[in-house]
Amino acid sequence: MTNKILIVEDDEKIATILAKYAQGSGYNHHIINDGAEVISWVKANEPDAILLDIMLPNVSGTELCKQIREFSEVPVLMATAKVEEIDRLLGLEIGADDYICKPFSPKEVMARIKTILRRVPTKAPDSLFQLDVVSQRAKLQNIELPLTPVEFRILHAFTSKPDNVWNREQLLNKMYDDYREVSDRTVDSHVANLRKKLLASQLKHDFIGSVYGVGYRFVLP
Repeated sequence: MTNKILIVEDDEKIATILAKYAQGSGYNHHIINDGAEVISWVKANEPDAILLDIMLPNVSGTELCKQIREFSEVPVLMATAKVEEIDRLLGLEIGADDYICKPFSPKEVMARIKTILRRVPTKAPDSLFQLDVVSQRAKLQNIELPLTPVEFRILHAFTSKPDNVWNREQLLNKMYDDYREVSDRTVDSHVANLRKKLLASQLKHDFIGSVYGVGYRFVLP
């Protein structure tokens, strides 16, 4: 599933540049330039992260962040050109996850968003799985699974795109960061071990199905 980023910025030029970089980073995006429109949109659309400018028409970014925290834990990256605001942001008085100062590099903004998204535990459809990508720990219905790091990465790939059919090369790219040479049998072995552990869980469901001639598919109960 592609992450959805809300860009709250009243400077049209800056918003357009950020939207272009968000698209280039693989994120869906939506732009709002008026603070009064933010809360209703967030409640209706549930974005995965918000880039929130402090200086906005009608409702300030700091006030919006406080209001968002009353009903959501969505990651918020604050953008400010006011040096005097930084102490308040660093003090977490408004519930922001991070801040960035203007003028900024759009690449740095995307890198910050990527970082705060990594901090958030992800959930598979139906909330069966809870995966924490930082600690690389996975739970199935709140019971921890005894996974190796490679098995965790495979499960994370499966649950992030449960409708995908994965071939061995795609899984290999998820398993290792160093592009090592391994055989198809190594991939199959790790998938088989993960499959056994999921089968042994409390649901006794076979989550991993084989697709003849292609690879594997994640199968929800």
